[in-house]
Amino acid sequence: MLIAHTVADLRQALAGRGRPAFVPTMGNLHAGHISLVEQARPLGDVTVASIFVNRLQFLPHEDFDSYPRTWDADCAQLREAGCDVLFAPREADLYPEPQTFKVHPDPALADILEGHFRPGFFVGVCTVVMKLFACVLGASGGTAVFGKKDYQQLMVIRQMVRQFALPVDVVAGETRRADDGLALSSRNGYLGAQERSRAMQLAQALRALADGFLAGGGDAGERERQALEALRRQGWAPDYLTVRRRHDLQPPEAGGPAGAGTLVALGAARLGNTRLIDNLEF
Repeated sequence: MLIAHTVADLRQALAGRGRPAFVPTMGNLHAGHISLVEQARPLGDVTVASIFVNRLQFLPHEDFDSYPRTWDADCAQLREAGCDVLFAPREADLYPEPQTFKVHPDPALADILEGHFRPGFFVGVCTVVMKLFACVLGASGGTAVFGKKDYQQLMVIRQMVRQFALPVDVVAGETRRADDGLALSSRNGYLGAQERSRAMQLAQALRALADGFLAGGGDAGERERQALEALRRQGWAPDYLTVRRRHDLQPPEAGGPAGAGTLVALGAARLGNTRLIDNLEF
């Protein structure tokens, strides 16, 4: 596996190697990330991963400085997964001057849910992804694989690629879960042992919300309020538990059909000091 720290070194490493299949990450890799790399391998001529903790998508009070950096373990996992090139720029390499040009996504998609509770988050995400696409995929394009675990992020990136006519095929990877149903996440490492034993309750709450929605009857907003209250009683501090249309993350029409196969339940909640997100298509 070749490791490139600068854009020039990356382009030299990729020269003449065909269309890349790319998996962007912030490191602290787990089996979910590795499954995306394995999914990417047959989709391009060269498999590329990136590790970059992007300051632009962290709010001032969030965990940029303490976000886990696990370089040696990450490199070992990527090598074993068959990654050909790792792009691991330093901040000064990717942002050699203040990044005053930024990508502002459609507020109707990006300022709801995660974007409501983390203002500016998707500006940071879109800006770094656009820059990584320019570095890794260039003008000839390629494939990029993003996990469904960050469902709204996937939708925002797809819309950005479509509206800018980028030569990028965005492929979704299924969420990997622990045996008890907890979605794998780099932030799971923040959970204490007692918190970890309860962390699957978020996935269970989403399953119950989806089942209740499909069963019909009652007000959808009231079902969401009940789901939030049930999670609070279990000691969580939820930001949202909601059912949305998959294609635009807007609420389903009131009184319309349940729409099985077109909906997604999404949730974000804090357990102790750890904020977890999850989703369930149904």
